[in-house]
Amino acid sequence: MNGGIPSREEFARIMDSRFSSEVYEKMKAGRVGIAGLGGLGSHIAVMLARSGIGYLHLVDFDTVDLSNLNRQEYRVAHLGRPKTEALKEQLLEINPYLEITCDCVKITEENAAAIFRGDDIICEAFDQPENKAMLVEAVLSGCPDKKLVTGSGMAGFESGNTIKTRKVMKNWYMCGDEKTDIADGTGLMAARVSICAGHEANMVIRLLQGIEEP
Repeated sequence: MNGGIPSREEFARIMDSRFSSEVYEKMKAGRVGIAGLGGLGSHIAVMLARSGIGYLHLVDFDTVDLSNLNRQEYRVAHLGRPKTEALKEQLLEINPYLEITCDCVKITEENAAAIFRGDDIICEAFDQPENKAMLVEAVLSGCPDKKLVTGSGMAGFESGNTIKTRKVMKNWYMCGDEKTDIADGTGLMAARVSICAGHEANMVIRLLQGIEEP
């Protein structure tokens, strides 16, 4: 078709043919929260939207800054806009039938469990190690039944093959090389960050299909 928005039925047909009805039904039923919409989170959201996810919960208090454009799913036209708003707009251009909830709020140890209580899987996508540790502690203690997928180690120019996914403990999965950090004086580049984001998105898809890392 040329222009216009495909119908919900047309979207369903193409997803069924791409993934199979059984896989697509599990994706549509998934409820995924993303904590942080920077290099990791914005890429994770786009990958899941393209994979047929039914519901995304986008959480970030920040606005799009010029420094974000080297590795995040934003454009010059989004500068100054809330990341939640700008990303939602892009995701609905990919799938206008995707259900999205946005919370433009700073996640803290006190509110994290309440924010993500309605989500099945939570993706941690923060830049700072202390924020990552805070979310892990808050989710594992406040929402022990939730699946948590986190990232650690994606900075610098090391081989993308060093980024891996492992099961840390029940309901907690870690993606990254678990070594390289921006605190070491190395920067974050789109390619390596997106590799890690791909690991997180892939782990979410596996979990929704009932597959877990050994």
